[in-house]
Amino acid sequence: MRVGVLGAGAVGGALAALLDREGHEVAVTARGEAVGAIAARGIRLTGAWGDSTARVAVADRLQAQDLVLVTTKAMDAPAAIAASADACAGATVVVVQNGLEGVTAAERLLPESRVLGGLALFAASLVAPGEVLITAPGALHIGPTDAADPVVAALSAALPTTAVADLVGMQWTKLVVNQVNALPAITGLSVQEVVADPGLRRLLARSIQETVRTGAAAGIRFGRMSGLSAPLLRVVASVPAGAAELLPRLMARRMGSVPNPGSTLQSIRRGQRTEIDYLNGAVAAEAARLGRTAPVNAALTELVHEVESAGRFLPPAEVLRRVP
Repeated sequence: MRVGVLGAGAVGGALAALLDREGHEVAVTARGEAVGAIAARGIRLTGAWGDSTARVAVADRLQAQDLVLVTTKAMDAPAAIAASADACAGATVVVVQNGLEGVTAAERLLPESRVLGGLALFAASLVAPGEVLITAPGALHIGPTDAADPVVAALSAALPTTAVADLVGMQWTKLVVNQVNALPAITGLSVQEVVADPGLRRLLARSIQETVRTGAAAGIRFGRMSGLSAPLLRVVASVPAGAAELLPRLMARRMGSVPNPGSTLQSIRRGQRTEIDYLNGAVAAEAARLGRTAPVNAALTELVHEVESAGRFLPPAEVLRRVP
């Protein structure tokens, strides 16, 4: 199968390398020094899924493909899709990214393509252009579709892949999972270090509770993902924040001992714009649409933007002082 990957970063690079292992004809898009690095040395995958090097085609746009994976940051996706729209025509396109609007945006740009959503639950770090470290294995969820879908079969051969019928419910559960991103980006600490700090752990628990309550108010039926389920999340949303801290502890434990910086901190370290408006910002925006407030998520979004602008991480004590 001809597989194109828009965006050979951490997630895109990992998927490209895994699909290359399965013998697919893989092409990727990249920017800047990554183009030369991948052309010269391929994509080097290390960590939890073993070590390998994928020799893939690389350019700033794709040629015709059978399957296209959109793995850019959410804010970069429209331009990337538009640049390779001809290659996507008639193909199945899987938008593997954070946030709630990626599939809808891609459908508007690609009326001749079948568009699915994808949620990557493995932890990957881009250690250098063309070099991806898998710090914790995990599944790929795609939908709305079912297990008989040939795309599910192709991806399942490369990594654990699950078909989901209710993509929106899974996207909201992923928003809960992604609550681990903001505090590392603000403090420069790993997810595990954030959870180990009592004050930051309590703040993370509060942001999770706020996310679940907002989704519930919107009528969302949370999907099952990474040990999270709708019944568990309902309990977490209803208990005091101190009791809800058990969930961040469990999430950090599932990540293992290799420090996980989270994707938002990785973007800040590379001097790139983050996806925070599509993570905590999406929760705050949905709360406002419902006539509610999400003050923790709104404050964390603002602090990430401050770190982006100032280039200075904040000490935990300052974070705790500034978040209501």
